[in-house]
Amino acid sequence: MFNLSGKVALITGANTGLGQGMAIALAEAGADIALIGRSDPAETLQKLSQFDVKTHSILTDLSQADRVADIIAEVVTKLGRVDILVNNAGIIKRNAAIDFTLDEWDSVMNVNLRTLFFLSQAFARHIVSESKNGKIINIASMLTFQGGIRVPSYTASKSGVGGLTKALANEWAPHGINVNAIAPGYFATNNTAALQADEKRNAEILGRIPSGRWGKASDLGGAVVFLASQASDYVQGITLPVDGGWLSR
Repeated sequence: MFNLSGKVALITGANTGLGQGMAIALAEAGADIALIGRSDPAETLQKLSQFDVKTHSILTDLSQADRVADIIAEVVTKLGRVDILVNNAGIIKRNAAIDFTLDEWDSVMNVNLRTLFFLSQAFARHIVSESKNGKIINIASMLTFQGGIRVPSYTASKSGVGGLTKALANEWAPHGINVNAIAPGYFATNNTAALQADEKRNAEILGRIPSGRWGKASDLGGAVVFLASQASDYVQGITLPVDGGWLSR
């Protein structure tokens, strides 16, 4: 049920970190991989070379939604099909809400929500036109459930991802498309290096995680393969926390 051989997964923002970890997990399960983002995914491609899968990468600015149909078409041309979409790309801007700027708001919302929606729409149109099944996996956040501090646009975007996941599942389930999300907790990535290095904040964070450690990119592997595979065919509209128990505290 978890075998993805013969499937093609499109993953945004997979040059490092969590996106890279999910790309590796999907390739290990047998899927061919398309990597989409604005940075060269050379490191991820090198890691994927250990698996007997095809790969393709597209460099593009995901703050702009006008290329999404072309992205789907290029993946189909290069890899023959597309079955799985992982909307992982995201950015964050930190500032006090009272000082937050229009650019800080729009830049985050454009990548984290606007492009996510229109890429999902282009993917869904392709799936419907081919009369086949598809899987969309959105990457949410702990701030899909919580408010955070000094990150109003990020919180709004990730709360939007949770709601949009439900809305799209409602509309697209009849077309054979599963739409679900994963909400990672605190993971050891480049983006959290400063928090890990801050002795006080690191201790505070670990003190709230029942598992007692930061997540590793590989910890998302099981969740993404499950939601991408036949095993989740009757799962719709959920946001699955992978957080070591953070939300349970």
